[in-house]
Amino acid sequence: MNVAFKHDDAAAGSGEPAVISVSGLSKSFISGKPVFSGISFDIAPGSVVALIGANGAGKSTLLRCIPRLIEPDGGHIRVLGTDVLDRRRSLRGLRARLGFVFQKHNLVGRLSALTNVIHGAQARRYGARAWLQSLAPKRLREEAMACLERVGLPQTAAQRADSLSGGQSQRVAIARALMQQPDIVLADEPAASLDPQAGDEVMELFASLMRKEAKTVVFTSHNLTHALAFSDRVIALGGGRIQLDAPSSALKESDLRGLYV
Repeated sequence: MNVAFKHDDAAAGSGEPAVISVSGLSKSFISGKPVFSGISFDIAPGSVVALIGANGAGKSTLLRCIPRLIEPDGGHIRVLGTDVLDRRRSLRGLRARLGFVFQKHNLVGRLSALTNVIHGAQARRYGARAWLQSLAPKRLREEAMACLERVGLPQTAAQRADSLSGGQSQRVAIARALMQQPDIVLADEPAASLDPQAGDEVMELFASLMRKEAKTVVFTSHNLTHALAFSDRVIALGGGRIQLDAPSSALKESDLRGLYV
């Protein structure tokens, strides 16, 4: 099944260029055994895209190739007008415009929830002032508190991160991403480590906040309900290729389950 969705046409129709453009991308970890090859797609500003696929299909690898956290073997990537694969170019400025939310929440356990959120401001060149809440200027502390309030956790500000539940930890990680003020958010299995109820709550919150902020989002998921409910578009990987690229509104779970056979 291959449902074509010309999202680059949607970008053109809005008068804005694609904010992520991938062309002919390939990656192998073992010589002669590509994870994927010939991957091409464009993502329009403000869209929410779900990457799905069976274990080993390469969705997390693809997500990490976008900001060159993993080096692809070939192809082209442009993000926010920057040629990501130009080795002469520093990606520090670009990565400062990208927010990251991962399955492992990557909080500093011995530090407070508020300090962990303040860490998001490091991408905005606050340096040492964004290492600890005691060093942060009042404006940064107030901004971080507002981010915690947006994820419903102002009461956890003084708690050590390692005392939080899994759902609370992921909410703090989302608050930290918001603190960064990114243009694009990349999320790798953001609900996979949570129980079903907490996972549903976190994904609903995440999607709601991203849409309210008009962020462009790419997230990976094994949960087909989440992929359809919280995205505008689904891209499915399988056999090293894109097997499906379609608007979520045109799909049912039964369409997607066939990709896992």
